[in-house]
Amino acid sequence: MARYRGPREKIERRIGEHLFLKGERSYSPKAGMTKRPYPPGVHTRRAMKKSEFGQQLISKQKVRAIYRLLEKQFKAYIKKAIISKTDSYTGVVEGLECRLDNVVFRGGFAQSRDQARQVVGHGHILVNSKRVNIPSYQVRRNDLISLREGSKKSVYFSNLMPQWFAKVDAPDWLEVNKDKIEIKVKGAPTLEASGLKIDDLQAIIEYYSR
Repeated sequence: MARYRGPREKIERRIGEHLFLKGERSYSPKAGMTKRPYPPGVHTRRAMKKSEFGQQLISKQKVRAIYRLLEKQFKAYIKKAIISKTDSYTGVVEGLECRLDNVVFRGGFAQSRDQARQVVGHGHILVNSKRVNIPSYQVRRNDLISLREGSKKSVYFSNLMPQWFAKVDAPDWLEVNKDKIEIKVKGAPTLEASGLKIDDLQAIIEYYSR
């Protein structure tokens, strides 16, 4: 699946918010939004009032950037949520949060969603003891996510991952076993746990409902 490969910090500056797209660097003084908290380009420090459509567009770009999705795939999640029988907000949150790459990130197997996508795509992840290398795979309640035995010996998982895995604070709907290095899906993700804003979701749903 194709994905955006441009400068991630420029996305944050354009939107005007910290989206924490670069792992630990996003929390450091070197972060783009910390050093230059204004949009990229010439003469962009002056705040400009946005139209309703402009606000919807910013919300869409923000959430797309957070989950590292291109337009076609993101639109599919929103359209599915809109026509579903459940609450549209719930449908959007569950569709995005239950992606395997997101669960790998939330559970501490990776420092960013980009890194999580690579971990999944390279075949390091097992779901219920079966290898799954599709980042968009939708996990379900009681699924068990773990590492392939051969992968545990790699430099990344044996030396690098423990540095942040021990400090991971997973959302309540995920249960992380730090001894066995496993993630269990206990329930359904919530809007609060996702960190998304209801105003953004409302704007996105309105944008795609036109």
